[in-house]
Amino acid sequence: MKTIAIIGAGPGLGLSLAKKFGSKDFNVALISLHESTLVPLVIELKALNINSKYYVSDVRDLEKLGSTLKQVQSDFGTIDVVEFSPYAGPQTFRHALEMNIDDVEEQYKMQVLPAIKLVQTVLPSMKEKGSGAILFNSGISALHPIPELGNTGIVCSGLRNYALNLHNLLKEEGIYVGFLAVATLIKKGTEGDPDLIAETWYDLYDKQDQFETVYPKMN
Repeated sequence: MKTIAIIGAGPGLGLSLAKKFGSKDFNVALISLHESTLVPLVIELKALNINSKYYVSDVRDLEKLGSTLKQVQSDFGTIDVVEFSPYAGPQTFRHALEMNIDDVEEQYKMQVLPAIKLVQTVLPSMKEKGSGAILFNSGISALHPIPELGNTGIVCSGLRNYALNLHNLLKEEGIYVGFLAVATLIKKGTEGDPDLIAETWYDLYDKQDQFETVYPKMN
């Protein structure tokens, strides 16, 4: 069986991704900051006969993140897909005219540095196998500047730049790097239902015929 590691797993998109990939015979490793968030997810997945395990790790602690990913590799034998979507919440967003250096640095430590660390950790084994996928999830400010998301927009666009470089450099080695920008509020029963986003993510991973997509599609 293949294994997906979901970094930033929660009861919304993380759980939907776990269910989607799990339904395709993936083991699921859930990584997040709070054990209280992770335990119910594993219980729900196991009720669906999806083999899963949780790991508590703060993405801002780069050494801990690296050791956690290595533990996942040890527990499951491999990481075939890693999905990266840490989310601190709207309380950390700052307007472009009101943000300060600390506001940007906080987002940078939450998104860019751990993204680099996860790539450095999982890429060697993926190169050795000649296969694998690294999936980056972000908000729409990565592509379209929104003043109210001034600090996170800077960081998300940088994350996208890094992901695109990886995509172009690794595609000839059998390793897929994809980017999905969510342009709506993620909420059950709405256009931004996490199950629908998970379907889009799996389709992007399965086809591997383009670098990125925006959900929902924008005119």
